[in-house]
Amino acid sequence: MIYLAYFIVGFAVVQLLVALVNLLWGRFTYDGHEVAGTLVSVLIPARNEANNIGNLMNDLKQQSFADIEILVFDDQSTDGTASIVELAAQTDTRIRIVRSEGLPEGWLGKNNACHQLAIHALGTYYLFLDADVRLDSDAILHTLEYMVHHQPILMSIFPRQEMVTVGEWSTVPVMNYILLTLLPLVLVSKSRYPSLSAANGQFMLFDAAVYRKTKPHEKLKSSRVEDIEIARYLKREGYKIACIAADSLVYCRMYKSFREALNGFAKNVTHFFGNSFVLAMLFWLITTLGFVLVVWLLPFEMGVLYLVIIFATRIVVAVSSGQQVLKNLLFFIPQHFALCLFIYTSYMNRQNKQMVWKDRNIS
Repeated sequence: MIYLAYFIVGFAVVQLLVALVNLLWGRFTYDGHEVAGTLVSVLIPARNEANNIGNLMNDLKQQSFADIEILVFDDQSTDGTASIVELAAQTDTRIRIVRSEGLPEGWLGKNNACHQLAIHALGTYYLFLDADVRLDSDAILHTLEYMVHHQPILMSIFPRQEMVTVGEWSTVPVMNYILLTLLPLVLVSKSRYPSLSAANGQFMLFDAAVYRKTKPHEKLKSSRVEDIEIARYLKREGYKIACIAADSLVYCRMYKSFREALNGFAKNVTHFFGNSFVLAMLFWLITTLGFVLVVWLLPFEMGVLYLVIIFATRIVVAVSSGQQVLKNLLFFIPQHFALCLFIYTSYMNRQNKQMVWKDRNIS
């Protein structure tokens, strides 16, 4: 048992080191490469996004990089999504709406929406955005500069997450914690191993020529976690990809309650662990209950060091994610128990084949 306690301490050290690597080398950098004359197709799948789509339309209208077309796929919305987009199009000819003709057999909604948008797009680059994303006025300019300079086929950003309610603070930071303590983001672009891949469907910028050649959303039309699977697929095909931690250029309020976050994260939490519930639960046990063995079996000084490492890791992750450090520390315990609930809910959904998202069964 004492060896297990030392392993737990060692794992915490590894997490801290990975978090530090991401703080130092996993953040967004850009320089002023020439990008004028390049058309970017901004592609937005939208299903019942009336509360969000107007804000994103305004952000896109105010972009400092003007060579864009904006295509919104109205995926059979029953609210005012289409009307808001049509109103925005009246004052900006770059905006077009693509209407769904129904969800084809074997497809999930978002994957079909992205595929259909790409069919209608004309740009040299395709930028897929979720409707709840918000953009700084220089977001497209600087991310395009990054693409031209570093030349990945896919660049994805994990937006800075805005949180208001207790439910959000208890849940949303969990995914940043997992990602930034297990995966050095620099290896996403430097390593050839598909397992060292990450992407976030909220912001995915593709080289359009390669997208049209590989058709990733069509290839993975039934995947619930198409963003991660697309990143792995492209790497297997030998393409370079890049994934960047939260940046002030891109931000969003992903969920507005504990229940929304639970339903959302239960879709994909195990994919961070190779789609293994066993590995996901082992991670939770080690990082949540491991301190019991450390305090019980190891010298007092080692226990103190372990706690310092744990809190230092949380601080580094919060800084890398653009989140408030104090609130992350205050919600440390609720976040760990939320992770357990994510894993359990994901397991039960899979067993019962009852995973519902946007009013559709995606099991």
